[in-house]
Amino acid sequence: MEIERIGFDFSICKVKDFSMVNLEDEYCFIGKTEEEKSLVCITENVPDNTTEREDNWKAFKIRGILDFSLIGILSKISALLAENNIGIFVLSTYNTDYVLTKANDFEKALDILSKEFELEEK
Repeated sequence: MEIERIGFDFSICKVKDFSMVNLEDEYCFIGKTEEEKSLVCITENVPDNTTEREDNWKAFKIRGILDFSLIGILSKISALLAENNIGIFVLSTYNTDYVLTKANDFEKALDILSKEFELEEK
């Protein structure tokens, strides 16, 4: 398995609605429940109708398409990082998973994971 660094700064936000979210941005993750509307996007693309936000996140993805039958990948990553007091925020798409850490933990996280997985620099 390969881990690929993503070279952007990310923000995790609550938005009033999705009217100002550009779904064509390179990275744009939205979620909606009965309680909130959430957005994870590149920091420079945070919309003006954000009601709360947390900046200073960095991300990597698990490279390649992950079959739904694969078990334990995120568990192993989260356990390795938890053992080193690194919190994560995880997003999943149909094809793969994205893991965000706070920017000040990012290089340490990649160093830890590079001992277990192949790290792809981009």
